[in-house]
Amino acid sequence: MIYKSPYPEPPPAQDMNAHYAFFKRPDQAQWPDFTLHIDAFTGEKRTYRDFLGRVNDLATALGGSLSDGCLGLSPDKGDKIGIMMGNCSDYVTLIHASLTTTVPFALISSYSTAFELKHALTLSQVTRLFVDAKYLPLVIPVAREIGFDLNRIFVGTGKASGRRSIDDLVNHVRTKSLPFIGVKPAKKSTLAYLVFSSGTSGLPKAVMISHGNLIYSLSQAAVVGMTTLAVYTPPPPPTPEGIQTVLAFLPLHHTYGLHTYSFRAFLSPSTFVFMRQWDIDVALTAIPKYKITAIALIPSIVHQLVHHPRTAKTDWSSVMSLGSGAAYLPPELASKLSKVIPKTANFSEGYGMSEATIAAITQPYPGILGGKYFPVPGSTGILLPGVSARIITDDGNDAALNEPGELWIKSDNVALGYYNNEKANKESFVDGWFHTGDKFRVDEKGNFWAKDTLKVSGAQVSPVEIEDCLLANPEKLIIDVTVAGVSGGRTSDEKVPRAWIVLSGSGKKLGTKETIKALDKWIQGSLSKYKWVRGGFEIVDQIPKSPTGKVLRRVLVDKFEKEVSETARAKL
Repeated sequence: MIYKSPYPEPPPAQDMNAHYAFFKRPDQAQWPDFTLHIDAFTGEKRTYRDFLGRVNDLATALGGSLSDGCLGLSPDKGDKIGIMMGNCSDYVTLIHASLTTTVPFALISSYSTAFELKHALTLSQVTRLFVDAKYLPLVIPVAREIGFDLNRIFVGTGKASGRRSIDDLVNHVRTKSLPFIGVKPAKKSTLAYLVFSSGTSGLPKAVMISHGNLIYSLSQAAVVGMTTLAVYTPPPPPTPEGIQTVLAFLPLHHTYGLHTYSFRAFLSPSTFVFMRQWDIDVALTAIPKYKITAIALIPSIVHQLVHHPRTAKTDWSSVMSLGSGAAYLPPELASKLSKVIPKTANFSEGYGMSEATIAAITQPYPGILGGKYFPVPGSTGILLPGVSARIITDDGNDAALNEPGELWIKSDNVALGYYNNEKANKESFVDGWFHTGDKFRVDEKGNFWAKDTLKVSGAQVSPVEIEDCLLANPEKLIIDVTVAGVSGGRTSDEKVPRAWIVLSGSGKKLGTKETIKALDKWIQGSLSKYKWVRGGFEIVDQIPKSPTGKVLRRVLVDKFEKEVSETARAKL
Protein backbone atom coordinates (compact mmCIF):
# COMPACT_ATOMS: atom_id res chain seq x y z
CA MET A 1 0.00 0.00 0.00
CA ILE A 2 1.28 3.44 -0.94
CA TYR A 3 0.51 6.26 1.47
CA LYS A 4 0.21 9.80 0.11
CA SER A 5 0.60 13.13 1.87
CA PRO A 6 -2.73 14.84 2.60
CA TYR A 7 -1.16 18.28 2.04
CA PRO A 8 -1.47 20.07 -1.32
CA GLU A 9 1.28 19.14 -3.75
CA PRO A 10 4.21 21.60 -3.93
CA PRO A 11 5.19 22.93 -7.35
CA PRO A 12 7.94 20.89 -9.02
CA ALA A 13 11.47 22.23 -8.75
CA GLN A 14 12.70 24.16 -11.78
CA ASP A 15 16.13 24.12 -13.41
CA MET A 16 17.62 27.04 -11.54
CA ASN A 17 20.13 27.93 -8.86
CA ALA A 18 18.62 27.53 -5.36
CA HIS A 19 19.90 31.04 -4.60
CA TYR A 20 16.85 32.45 -6.42
CA ALA A 21 14.47 30.52 -4.15
CA PHE A 22 16.20 31.83 -1.06
CA PHE A 23 16.78 35.48 -1.98
CA LYS A 24 15.00 36.48 -5.19
CA ARG A 25 11.37 35.67 -4.43
CA PRO A 26 8.78 38.41 -5.20
CA ASP A 27 7.63 38.57 -1.55
CA GLN A 28 11.13 39.53 -0.42
CA ALA A 29 11.09 42.79 -2.37
CA GLN A 30 9.01 44.32 0.46
CA TRP A 31 11.21 43.04 3.28
CA PRO A 32 12.70 45.73 5.50
CA ASP A 33 16.25 45.46 6.72
CA PHE A 34 16.41 43.62 10.03
CA THR A 35 18.83 41.98 12.45
CA LEU A 36 19.53 38.58 10.94
CA HIS A 37 22.30 37.17 13.15
CA ILE A 38 23.40 37.71 16.76
CA ASP A 39 26.33 35.98 18.43
CA ALA A 40 25.02 34.75 21.80
CA PHE A 41 28.49 34.93 23.36
CA THR A 42 29.75 38.29 22.04
CA GLY A 43 26.52 40.10 21.17
CA GLU A 44 27.87 40.95 17.69
CA LYS A 45 25.07 41.58 15.15
CA ARG A 46 24.67 41.41 11.37
CA THR A 47 21.71 42.75 9.42
CA TYR A 48 20.00 41.05 6.50
CA ARG A 49 21.31 43.58 3.95
CA ASP A 50 24.85 43.30 5.31
CA PHE A 51 24.58 39.52 5.02
CA LEU A 52 23.43 39.64 1.38
CA GLY A 53 26.32 41.94 0.48
CA ARG A 54 28.77 39.64 2.26
CA VAL A 55 27.40 36.60 0.40
CA ASN A 56 27.92 38.34 -2.95
CA ASP A 57 31.45 39.50 -2.08
CA LEU A 58 32.49 36.08 -0.76
CA ALA A 59 31.01 34.42 -3.86
CA THR A 60 33.15 36.76 -5.97
CA ALA A 61 36.22 35.91 -3.89
CA LEU A 62 35.57 32.20 -4.37
CA GLY A 63 34.65 32.18 -8.06
CA GLY A 64 36.43 35.29 -9.35
CA SER A 65 39.50 35.02 -11.55
CA LEU A 66 42.97 34.27 -10.22
CA SER A 67 44.25 37.36 -12.00
CA ASP A 68 42.04 39.45 -9.72
CA GLY A 69 43.45 37.77 -6.64
CA CYS A 70 40.41 35.52 -6.20
CA LEU A 71 40.38 31.73 -5.88
CA GLY A 72 39.01 30.90 -9.33
CA LEU A 73 36.91 27.97 -8.08
CA SER A 74 34.56 26.19 -10.46
CA PRO A 75 32.64 22.91 -10.44
CA ASP A 76 33.98 22.36 -13.98
CA LYS A 77 37.44 22.00 -12.41
CA GLY A 78 36.12 19.47 -9.89
CA ASP A 79 36.34 21.96 -7.03
CA LYS A 80 34.54 21.34 -3.75
CA ILE A 81 34.67 23.38 -0.56
CA GLY A 82 35.01 21.63 2.79
CA ILE A 83 33.61 23.51 5.82
CA MET A 84 34.72 22.66 9.36
CA MET A 85 33.46 25.52 11.52
CA GLY A 86 31.38 26.19 14.60
CA ASN A 87 27.99 27.88 14.33
CA CYS A 88 28.32 31.52 13.29
CA SER A 89 27.09 34.04 10.76
CA ASP A 90 30.01 33.44 8.39
CA TYR A 91 29.22 29.72 8.24
CA VAL A 92 25.85 30.61 6.67
CA THR A 93 27.57 33.22 4.48
CA LEU A 94 29.98 30.62 3.11
CA ILE A 95 27.15 28.17 2.44
CA HIS A 96 25.23 30.68 0.32
CA ALA A 97 28.35 31.99 -1.40
CA SER A 98 29.10 28.41 -2.47
CA LEU A 99 25.55 27.89 -3.75
CA THR A 100 25.83 31.15 -5.71
CA THR A 101 28.93 29.87 -7.51
CA THR A 102 27.54 26.30 -7.87
CA VAL A 103 30.75 24.99 -6.27
CA PRO A 104 29.52 22.15 -4.03
CA PHE A 105 30.39 22.24 -0.34
CA ALA A 106 30.91 19.40 2.13
CA LEU A 107 29.81 19.78 5.75
CA ILE A 108 32.47 18.36 8.05
CA SER A 109 31.72 17.88 11.71
CA SER A 110 33.64 20.18 14.03
CA TYR A 111 33.54 17.28 16.52
CA SER A 112 35.58 15.05 14.19
CA THR A 113 38.45 12.93 15.43
CA ALA A 114 41.52 12.57 13.23
CA PHE A 115 40.20 9.22 11.95
CA GLU A 116 36.78 10.68 11.12
CA LEU A 117 38.29 13.75 9.48
CA LYS A 118 40.55 11.63 7.28
CA HIS A 119 37.53 9.62 6.14
CA ALA A 120 35.49 12.77 5.42
CA LEU A 121 38.25 14.48 3.41
CA THR A 122 39.10 11.35 1.46
CA LEU A 123 35.51 10.48 0.60
CA SER A 124 34.31 13.99 -0.26
CA GLN A 125 37.38 14.89 -2.36
CA VAL A 126 37.23 18.55 -1.33
CA THR A 127 39.78 20.82 -2.98
CA ARG A 128 39.59 23.72 -0.50
CA LEU A 129 39.05 23.75 3.25
CA PHE A 130 37.62 26.49 5.47
CA VAL A 131 38.46 25.72 9.08
CA ASP A 132 38.11 27.67 12.32
CA ALA A 133 41.58 28.51 13.59
CA LYS A 134 41.10 26.46 16.75
CA TYR A 135 40.68 23.27 14.67
CA LEU A 136 43.90 23.71 12.67
CA PRO A 137 46.04 21.62 15.09
CA LEU A 138 43.79 18.66 14.24
CA VAL A 139 43.37 19.43 10.54
CA ILE A 140 46.99 20.12 9.50
CA PRO A 141 48.43 16.68 10.43
CA VAL A 142 45.53 14.87 8.74
CA ALA A 143 45.89 17.04 5.63
CA ARG A 144 49.60 16.21 5.48
CA GLU A 145 48.86 12.49 5.86
CA ILE A 146 46.49 12.39 2.88
CA GLY A 147 48.57 14.74 0.73
CA PHE A 148 46.16 17.68 0.85
CA ASP A 149 47.78 20.95 -0.26
CA LEU A 150 48.18 22.99 2.95
CA ASN A 151 48.03 26.21 0.91
CA ARG A 152 44.41 25.38 0.17
CA ILE A 153 43.36 25.59 3.81
CA PHE A 154 41.65 28.85 4.78
CA VAL A 155 40.46 30.19 8.11
CA GLY A 156 36.76 30.46 8.94
CA THR A 157 36.82 32.31 12.25
CA GLY A 158 39.85 33.30 14.29
CA LYS A 159 43.33 34.07 12.96
CA ALA A 160 46.26 31.93 11.83
CA SER A 161 49.54 33.38 10.63
CA GLY A 162 50.07 32.99 6.89
CA ARG A 163 46.49 31.87 6.13
CA ARG A 164 43.79 33.91 4.44
CA SER A 165 40.45 34.04 6.21
CA ILE A 166 36.87 34.67 5.12
CA ASP A 167 37.34 38.23 6.36
CA ASP A 168 40.49 38.59 4.22
CA LEU A 169 38.74 37.29 1.11
CA VAL A 170 35.74 39.62 1.53
CA ASN A 171 37.95 42.61 2.30
CA HIS A 172 40.06 41.91 -0.80
CA VAL A 173 36.98 42.07 -3.04
CA ARG A 174 35.84 45.28 -1.39
CA THR A 175 39.24 46.97 -1.45
CA LYS A 176 39.65 46.18 -5.16
CA SER A 177 36.00 47.10 -5.85
CA LEU A 178 35.60 43.88 -7.81
CA PRO A 179 32.17 43.48 -9.44
CA PHE A 180 29.85 40.69 -8.32
CA ILE A 181 30.39 37.60 -10.50
CA GLY A 182 26.64 36.94 -10.60
CA VAL A 183 24.58 33.88 -9.74
CA LYS A 184 25.83 30.90 -11.74
CA PRO A 185 23.24 28.79 -13.59
CA ALA A 186 22.28 25.39 -12.17
CA LYS A 187 19.94 22.55 -13.06
CA LYS A 188 17.72 20.85 -10.49
CA SER A 189 20.13 17.88 -10.61
CA THR A 190 23.21 20.06 -9.94
CA LEU A 191 25.02 18.95 -6.78
CA ALA A 192 24.62 21.57 -4.03
CA TYR A 193 26.38 19.92 -1.09
CA LEU A 194 27.48 16.75 0.67
CA VAL A 195 26.36 15.99 4.22
CA PHE A 196 27.55 12.97 6.15
CA SER A 197 25.09 10.43 7.49
CA SER A 198 25.33 9.58 11.19
CA GLY A 199 27.21 6.37 10.46
CA THR A 200 25.63 4.14 13.10
CA SER A 201 26.54 1.15 10.94
CA GLY A 202 29.83 1.35 9.09
CA LEU A 203 31.61 4.55 8.17
CA PRO A 204 29.49 7.65 7.47
CA LYS A 205 28.26 8.05 3.91
CA ALA A 206 28.24 11.35 2.00
CA VAL A 207 24.65 12.21 1.03
CA MET A 208 24.32 14.19 -2.22
CA ILE A 209 21.76 17.01 -2.09
CA SER A 210 20.92 18.89 -5.28
CA HIS A 211 19.73 22.42 -6.00
CA GLY A 212 16.38 20.86 -6.95
CA ASN A 213 16.19 19.07 -3.59
CA LEU A 214 16.72 22.39 -1.80
CA ILE A 215 14.09 24.21 -3.85
CA TYR A 216 11.51 21.46 -3.38
CA SER A 217 12.22 21.20 0.35
CA LEU A 218 11.67 24.94 0.73
CA SER A 219 8.38 24.60 -1.17
CA GLN A 220 7.31 21.81 1.18
CA ALA A 221 7.91 24.07 4.18
CA ALA A 222 5.98 26.88 2.48
CA VAL A 223 2.97 24.61 1.82
CA VAL A 224 2.94 23.48 5.46
CA GLY A 225 3.16 27.10 6.57
CA MET A 226 0.33 28.29 4.32
CA THR A 227 -1.85 25.34 5.35
CA THR A 228 -1.30 26.25 9.00
CA LEU A 229 -2.06 29.94 8.39
CA ALA A 230 -5.45 28.93 7.00
CA VAL A 231 -6.53 27.93 10.53
CA TYR A 232 -4.17 29.92 12.76
CA THR A 233 -3.07 33.53 12.76
CA PRO A 234 -0.04 33.88 15.04
CA PRO A 235 0.15 36.96 17.25
CA PRO A 236 2.97 39.45 16.58
CA PRO A 237 6.23 38.19 18.12
CA PRO A 238 7.05 40.07 21.37
CA THR A 239 10.48 41.07 20.07
CA PRO A 240 12.06 44.53 19.54
CA GLU A 241 11.75 44.26 15.74
CA GLY A 242 8.46 42.37 15.78
CA ILE A 243 9.92 39.31 14.01
CA GLN A 244 10.60 35.72 15.01
CA THR A 245 13.80 35.23 17.04
CA VAL A 246 15.36 31.78 17.00
CA LEU A 247 17.88 30.23 19.40
CA ALA A 248 20.37 28.59 17.00
CA PHE A 249 22.49 25.94 18.70
CA LEU A 250 22.06 22.81 16.55
CA PRO A 251 25.28 22.14 14.58
CA LEU A 252 25.21 23.62 11.09
CA HIS A 253 27.09 20.58 9.82
CA HIS A 254 23.99 18.50 10.60
CA THR A 255 20.91 18.53 8.35
CA TYR A 256 18.49 19.69 11.07
CA GLY A 257 20.54 22.75 12.02
CA LEU A 258 21.60 23.45 8.43
CA HIS A 259 18.06 23.80 7.12
CA THR A 260 16.56 25.49 10.17
CA TYR A 261 19.20 28.23 10.30
CA SER A 262 20.47 28.46 6.71
CA PHE A 263 17.60 27.63 4.36
CA ARG A 264 14.15 27.77 5.96
CA ALA A 265 15.55 30.82 7.74
CA PHE A 266 14.75 32.87 4.64
CA LEU A 267 11.05 32.06 4.36
CA SER A 268 10.26 35.13 6.47
CA PRO A 269 12.25 37.85 8.26
CA SER A 270 13.79 36.27 11.37
CA THR A 271 16.64 36.80 13.80
CA PHE A 272 18.98 33.93 14.72
CA VAL A 273 20.91 33.99 17.98
CA PHE A 274 23.89 31.71 17.32
CA MET A 275 25.53 29.54 19.96
CA ARG A 276 28.84 28.07 18.74
CA GLN A 277 28.12 25.03 20.89
CA TRP A 278 25.38 23.99 23.29
CA ASP A 279 25.61 25.40 26.80
CA ILE A 280 22.44 25.07 28.85
CA ASP A 281 23.26 28.04 31.10
CA VAL A 282 23.97 30.31 28.12
CA ALA A 283 20.73 29.12 26.50
CA LEU A 284 18.61 29.77 29.59
CA THR A 285 20.12 33.26 29.81
CA ALA A 286 19.60 33.98 26.10
CA ILE A 287 15.90 32.99 26.05
CA PRO A 288 14.66 35.96 28.12
CA LYS A 289 17.52 38.29 27.11
CA TYR A 290 16.75 38.13 23.38
CA LYS A 291 13.05 37.25 23.81
CA ILE A 292 13.48 33.99 21.91
CA THR A 293 10.26 32.98 20.14
CA ALA A 294 11.28 29.70 18.46
CA ILE A 295 13.59 26.84 19.37
CA ALA A 296 14.37 23.69 17.40
CA LEU A 297 15.22 20.96 19.90
CA ILE A 298 16.46 17.38 20.05
CA PRO A 299 15.39 14.81 22.68
CA SER A 300 18.65 14.86 24.63
CA ILE A 301 18.38 18.66 25.02
CA VAL A 302 14.72 18.35 26.06
CA HIS A 303 15.88 15.87 28.69
CA GLN A 304 18.48 18.31 29.99
CA LEU A 305 15.99 21.17 30.08
CA VAL A 306 13.26 19.37 32.01
CA HIS A 307 15.76 18.21 34.64
CA HIS A 308 17.75 21.45 35.03
CA PRO A 309 16.99 23.53 38.16
CA ARG A 310 17.11 26.85 36.23
CA THR A 311 14.50 25.80 33.67
CA ALA A 312 11.48 26.41 35.90
CA LYS A 313 12.93 29.77 37.01
CA THR A 314 13.57 31.00 33.45
CA ASP A 315 11.15 33.41 31.77
CA TRP A 316 9.79 31.48 28.78
CA SER A 317 6.94 33.89 28.10
CA SER A 318 8.28 35.00 24.70
CA VAL A 319 8.42 31.43 23.30
CA MET A 320 5.75 30.79 20.68
CA SER A 321 6.91 27.56 19.04
CA LEU A 322 9.19 24.63 19.71
CA GLY A 323 10.02 21.64 17.57
CA SER A 324 11.80 18.36 18.20
CA GLY A 325 13.55 16.16 15.69
CA ALA A 326 16.65 14.00 14.97
CA ALA A 327 15.43 11.19 17.26
CA TYR A 328 12.35 9.79 18.96
CA LEU A 329 10.94 12.06 21.69
CA PRO A 330 9.19 10.14 24.48
CA PRO A 331 5.72 11.56 25.25
CA GLU A 332 6.72 11.84 28.91
CA LEU A 333 9.49 14.32 28.05
CA ALA A 334 7.23 16.33 25.75
CA SER A 335 4.66 16.50 28.54
CA LYS A 336 7.21 17.71 31.10
CA LEU A 337 8.45 20.44 28.75
CA SER A 338 4.91 21.58 28.00
CA LYS A 339 4.47 22.40 31.69
CA VAL A 340 7.30 24.95 31.47
CA ILE A 341 6.55 26.74 28.22
CA PRO A 342 3.54 29.04 27.70
CA LYS A 343 0.24 27.23 27.18
CA THR A 344 -0.18 29.12 23.90
CA ALA A 345 3.14 27.86 22.50
CA ASN A 346 2.99 25.35 19.66
CA PHE A 347 5.06 22.20 20.19
CA SER A 348 5.66 19.94 17.19
CA GLU A 349 7.68 16.89 16.27
CA GLY A 350 8.82 15.36 13.02
CA TYR A 351 10.92 12.70 11.37
CA GLY A 352 13.73 13.49 9.03
CA MET A 353 17.07 12.43 7.72
CA SER A 354 19.75 13.77 5.43
CA GLU A 355 18.61 11.47 2.62
CA ALA A 356 15.24 13.29 2.63
CA THR A 357 17.04 16.67 2.39
CA ILE A 358 15.66 17.42 5.86
CA ALA A 359 12.33 15.72 6.64
CA ALA A 360 9.59 13.35 5.50
CA ILE A 361 7.03 13.41 8.32
CA THR A 362 5.73 16.24 10.51
CA GLN A 363 3.08 16.73 13.16
CA PRO A 364 0.15 18.75 11.74
CA TYR A 365 -1.11 21.94 13.31
CA PRO A 366 -4.46 21.20 15.02
CA GLY A 367 -7.45 21.37 12.70
CA ILE A 368 -5.72 21.78 9.33
CA LEU A 369 -7.18 20.61 6.02
CA GLY A 370 -10.82 21.02 6.94
CA GLY A 371 -10.39 19.90 10.54
CA LYS A 372 -9.27 16.41 9.53
CA TYR A 373 -5.80 16.42 11.10
CA PHE A 374 -4.54 16.91 14.63
CA PRO A 375 -1.26 16.08 16.36
CA VAL A 376 -1.44 12.78 18.25
CA PRO A 377 0.81 12.42 21.32
CA GLY A 378 3.54 9.87 20.64
CA SER A 379 3.00 9.93 16.89
CA THR A 380 5.66 11.36 14.56
CA GLY A 381 2.94 12.88 12.41
CA ILE A 382 1.78 12.80 8.78
CA LEU A 383 3.70 12.85 5.51
CA LEU A 384 5.12 16.16 4.33
CA PRO A 385 3.71 17.65 1.11
CA GLY A 386 4.70 15.66 -1.96
CA VAL A 387 5.95 12.61 -0.04
CA SER A 388 4.74 9.06 -0.70
CA ALA A 389 5.53 6.17 1.62
CA ARG A 390 5.33 2.42 2.01
CA ILE A 391 5.76 0.22 5.09
CA ILE A 392 7.50 -3.05 4.17
CA THR A 393 7.58 -6.12 6.43
CA ASP A 394 10.65 -8.33 6.88
CA ASP A 395 9.33 -10.74 4.26
CA GLY A 396 9.17 -7.96 1.65
CA ASN A 397 5.41 -7.40 1.61
CA ASP A 398 3.42 -4.24 2.24
CA ALA A 399 2.44 -4.07 5.90
CA ALA A 400 -1.17 -3.88 7.00
CA LEU A 401 -2.46 -0.90 8.99
CA ASN A 402 -0.75 -0.73 12.39
CA GLU A 403 1.68 -3.47 11.37
CA PRO A 404 5.33 -2.39 11.78
CA GLY A 405 7.84 -2.50 8.98
CA GLU A 406 10.59 -0.57 7.24
CA LEU A 407 9.67 2.90 5.99
CA TRP A 408 10.27 3.56 2.29
CA ILE A 409 9.77 7.07 0.90
CA LYS A 410 9.54 8.64 -2.54
CA SER A 411 9.64 12.39 -3.23
CA ASP A 412 11.53 15.13 -5.06
CA ASN A 413 13.26 15.92 -1.75
CA VAL A 414 14.92 12.48 -1.70
CA ALA A 415 18.68 12.85 -2.22
CA LEU A 416 20.54 12.10 -5.44
CA GLY A 417 22.25 9.22 -3.63
CA TYR A 418 25.50 8.57 -1.79
CA TYR A 419 28.67 10.07 -3.21
CA ASN A 420 31.11 7.46 -4.52
CA ASN A 421 29.21 4.55 -2.96
CA GLU A 422 27.59 2.43 -5.65
CA LYS A 423 26.93 -0.50 -3.31
CA ALA A 424 24.99 1.61 -0.81
CA ASN A 425 23.06 3.30 -3.62
CA LYS A 426 21.91 -0.06 -5.02
CA GLU A 427 20.80 -1.16 -1.56
CA SER A 428 19.06 2.05 -0.44
CA PHE A 429 17.79 3.86 -3.56
CA VAL A 430 15.68 1.32 -5.45
CA ASP A 431 13.21 2.13 -8.26
CA GLY A 432 12.70 5.64 -6.96
CA TRP A 433 12.13 4.52 -3.37
CA PHE A 434 14.54 5.30 -0.56
CA HIS A 435 14.76 2.50 2.01
CA THR A 436 15.19 4.33 5.31
CA GLY A 437 16.04 1.33 7.50
CA ASP A 438 13.75 2.75 10.21
CA LYS A 439 10.76 0.89 11.61
CA PHE A 440 7.33 2.53 11.55
CA ARG A 441 3.65 1.67 11.55
CA VAL A 442 0.75 3.69 10.12
CA ASP A 443 -2.68 4.00 11.71
CA GLU A 444 -6.10 4.44 10.09
CA LYS A 445 -5.79 8.24 10.03
CA GLY A 446 -2.40 8.31 8.30
CA ASN A 447 -0.36 8.99 11.44
CA PHE A 448 3.12 7.47 11.41
CA TRP A 449 4.46 5.88 14.61
CA ALA A 450 8.15 5.20 15.16
CA LYS A 451 8.75 1.72 16.54
CA ASP A 452 11.12 2.22 19.47
CA THR A 453 10.09 -0.75 21.60
CA LEU A 454 11.27 -4.21 22.63
CA LYS A 455 9.07 -7.27 22.83
CA VAL A 456 9.62 -9.10 26.14
CA SER A 457 7.47 -12.11 27.09
CA GLY A 458 5.05 -11.08 24.35
CA ALA A 459 4.62 -7.54 25.70
CA GLN A 460 5.88 -4.24 24.29
CA VAL A 461 8.54 -2.53 26.42
CA SER A 462 9.69 1.06 25.88
CA PRO A 463 13.42 1.57 26.57
CA VAL A 464 12.65 5.23 27.24
CA GLU A 465 10.18 4.34 29.99
CA ILE A 466 12.93 2.39 31.78
CA GLU A 467 15.41 5.24 31.24
CA ASP A 468 13.00 7.79 32.71
CA CYS A 469 12.33 5.53 35.68
CA LEU A 470 16.05 5.16 36.41
CA LEU A 471 16.61 8.91 36.15
CA ALA A 472 13.67 9.49 38.51
CA ASN A 473 15.39 7.56 41.32
CA PRO A 474 15.20 9.94 44.31
CA GLU A 475 18.82 9.25 45.33
CA LYS A 476 19.99 10.79 42.00
CA LEU A 477 22.66 8.12 41.53
CA ILE A 478 23.09 8.65 37.76
CA ILE A 479 23.29 11.61 35.39
CA ASP A 480 22.67 9.79 32.10
CA VAL A 481 21.39 6.42 30.92
CA THR A 482 20.36 4.54 27.83
CA VAL A 483 18.50 1.24 27.58
CA ALA A 484 18.54 -1.21 24.67
CA GLY A 485 17.63 -4.80 23.98
CA VAL A 486 20.33 -7.48 24.11
CA SER A 487 20.34 -11.25 23.73
CA GLY A 488 19.23 -13.27 26.74
CA GLY A 489 15.52 -13.81 26.16
CA ARG A 490 13.69 -17.12 26.06
CA THR A 491 14.10 -17.37 22.29
CA SER A 492 16.95 -16.42 19.96
CA ASP A 493 15.10 -13.38 18.64
CA GLU A 494 13.74 -12.11 21.98
CA LYS A 495 15.71 -9.32 23.59
CA VAL A 496 15.94 -8.26 27.24
CA PRO A 497 16.54 -4.70 28.52
CA ARG A 498 20.10 -3.73 29.45
CA ALA A 499 21.01 -0.34 30.96
CA TRP A 500 24.22 1.63 30.43
CA ILE A 501 24.56 4.25 33.14
CA VAL A 502 26.78 7.24 33.93
CA LEU A 503 27.25 7.70 37.67
CA SER A 504 26.61 10.99 39.44
CA GLY A 505 28.73 12.21 42.32
CA SER A 506 26.33 10.47 44.69
CA GLY A 507 26.58 7.23 42.72
CA LYS A 508 30.36 7.29 42.73
CA LYS A 509 30.35 7.93 46.48
CA LEU A 510 27.99 5.00 47.08
CA GLY A 511 30.09 2.68 44.91
CA THR A 512 29.49 0.62 41.79
CA LYS A 513 27.96 -2.49 43.37
CA GLU A 514 25.71 -0.65 45.79
CA THR A 515 24.52 1.78 43.08
CA ILE A 516 23.55 -1.05 40.74
CA LYS A 517 21.84 -2.86 43.61
CA ALA A 518 19.88 0.29 44.54
CA LEU A 519 18.83 0.97 40.94
CA ASP A 520 17.76 -2.63 40.38
CA LYS A 521 15.65 -2.51 43.54
CA TRP A 522 14.13 0.80 42.40
CA ILE A 523 13.17 -0.62 38.99
CA GLN A 524 11.64 -3.74 40.52
CA GLY A 525 9.56 -1.62 42.86
CA SER A 526 8.47 0.80 40.13
CA LEU A 527 7.84 -1.20 36.95
CA SER A 528 6.13 -4.44 35.97
CA LYS A 529 8.32 -7.55 36.04
CA TYR A 530 8.66 -7.82 32.26
CA LYS A 531 10.18 -4.31 32.25
CA TRP A 532 12.96 -5.18 34.72
CA VAL A 533 16.57 -4.77 33.58
CA ARG A 534 17.20 -8.48 33.04
CA GLY A 535 20.11 -7.77 30.70
CA GLY A 536 22.06 -6.17 33.55
CA PHE A 537 23.65 -2.78 34.22
CA GLU A 538 26.92 -1.46 32.84
CA ILE A 539 28.69 1.66 34.06
CA VAL A 540 30.23 3.84 31.34
CA ASP A 541 32.01 7.19 31.36
CA GLN A 542 29.58 8.61 28.82
CA ILE A 543 26.72 7.58 26.56
CA PRO A 544 27.81 7.67 22.88
CA LYS A 545 25.82 10.23 20.91
CA SER A 546 25.87 11.83 17.50
CA PRO A 547 26.66 15.59 17.26
CA THR A 548 22.91 16.31 17.47
CA GLY A 549 22.56 14.30 20.65
CA LYS A 550 21.02 11.19 19.10
CA VAL A 551 21.94 8.24 21.33
CA LEU A 552 23.95 5.63 19.40
CA ARG A 553 22.50 2.57 21.14
CA ARG A 554 23.82 0.30 18.42
CA VAL A 555 27.43 1.08 19.39
CA LEU A 556 26.83 -0.15 22.94
CA VAL A 557 24.79 -3.18 21.90
CA ASP A 558 27.36 -4.33 19.32
CA LYS A 559 30.17 -4.01 21.88
CA PHE A 560 28.20 -6.03 24.45
CA GLU A 561 27.19 -8.77 22.02
CA LYS A 562 30.78 -9.07 20.80
CA GLU A 563 32.03 -9.48 24.36
CA VAL A 564 29.36 -12.11 25.08
CA SER A 565 30.29 -14.02 21.92
CA GLU A 566 34.02 -13.94 22.71
CA THR A 567 33.40 -15.14 26.27
CA ALA A 568 31.25 -18.01 25.01
CA ARG A 569 33.96 -19.08 22.53
CA ALA A 570 36.63 -18.93 25.24
CA LYS A 571 34.67 -21.42 27.34
CA LEU A 572 34.55 -23.99 24.51
